[in-house]
Amino acid sequence: MKNVTVTMEDSVADWARMEAARRNTSVSRLVGEVLAERMRHDDAYERAMREALEFKSWGSSNGPYLTRDEMYDRSRSR
Repeated sequence: MKNVTVTMEDSVADWARMEAARRNTSVSRLVGEVLAERMRHDDAYERAMREALEFKSWGSSNGPYLTRDEMYDRSRSR
């Protein structure tokens, strides 16, 4: 683990101390947990975005999307 110095507004520091006490932990550990959660969230978002951009189509159209006719052609779904 690395030690870092963080500068924050007094009101933020007050909130962090109260939140850490409420969670029965230190401000240092609270900040580390908040940052780790943010990192996991950002990683999951980036992964989902990549997958969405790579998505092609479930249909058999010439392009990446179904045409209007293909979408409403009920005979294909039977």
